[in-house]
Amino acid sequence: MDWQQLHLQCAKQDVDLAESLLLEEGALSISLEDAGDQPLFEPLPGQSPLWDEVILTGLFTADNAQDIESAAQDIAVQVNARRVWTTALADTDWEREWMSHYAPIECTNNLWIVPKWMSPPNPDAVNIMMDPGLAFGTGYHATTRLCLDWLTDQDLSDKVVIDYGCGSGILGIAALLLGAKQVYSVDIDPQAVLATKQNAERNAVDHQLKAYLPEDFAAAFKAGEIPKADIIAANILAKPLMELAPYLATLIKPKGNIVLAGLISEQLEDVISAYQPCFDLDTRHSYEKNDNQDDSHWHRLSGTFTG
Repeated sequence: MDWQQLHLQCAKQDVDLAESLLLEEGALSISLEDAGDQPLFEPLPGQSPLWDEVILTGLFTADNAQDIESAAQDIAVQVNARRVWTTALADTDWEREWMSHYAPIECTNNLWIVPKWMSPPNPDAVNIMMDPGLAFGTGYHATTRLCLDWLTDQDLSDKVVIDYGCGSGILGIAALLLGAKQVYSVDIDPQAVLATKQNAERNAVDHQLKAYLPEDFAAAFKAGEIPKADIIAANILAKPLMELAPYLATLIKPKGNIVLAGLISEQLEDVISAYQPCFDLDTRHSYEKNDNQDDSHWHRLSGTFTG
């Protein structure tokens, strides 16, 4: 079966009406995307922020194509649409189409990230088997790989690691496969906590990894159920990283190591200033432009807890 898509660009205050009108016309699904270049930081659970300008795409069966063409202008007028257009969409095996965009990734020091449905290219390597669809942090983004590269250079034997902002759990899982003793993973998103547990089980390290929402982690740490960490990894964003600096300082052992990522060059000095009272951040790193042109603006900071 082929499909017809109706696209509308409108202001965020008109999105609810546009969705209702598309559903009334028989839309099988509706997707929203940014009409400009306005980043939205990760929302708290229950929050659904929108861009100022939004493109809505309603999906219809091709049988309704003529009706959709005639209804498009009427809907556009009612929602004050800046633009309206339709496109045809050929049918395909969507699951296979999605899977085709992923391939194993080789990181440094013989560490590989492998989609769960594929066989490791190098069975003798350290292979992290991941479900790329579960949560942010699958290794396909530069910020995750910057942290992974750093972890492979550390002596993790018998170490306790806290992965704060764990997403899919990939950093904690990597730490365990590289020799860490125990990992405590934390994320504000319940789906990320669940994804971390599932990915840990997939990699047979679930007995060494515990995942928490922040409030549950804080309670367990206060109760003495979680020891101070030898290493903290935090791949989040600059603003929450700066807000977390005093708190992370309470979670780490003297002379423990920390790695921070999710940063662009303009944010580095502010983050360094936030951490300087308790950490000696001695290294900033980014991929060179000739390594990956698209990734060169992301940076990593690492250093030592000085108390």
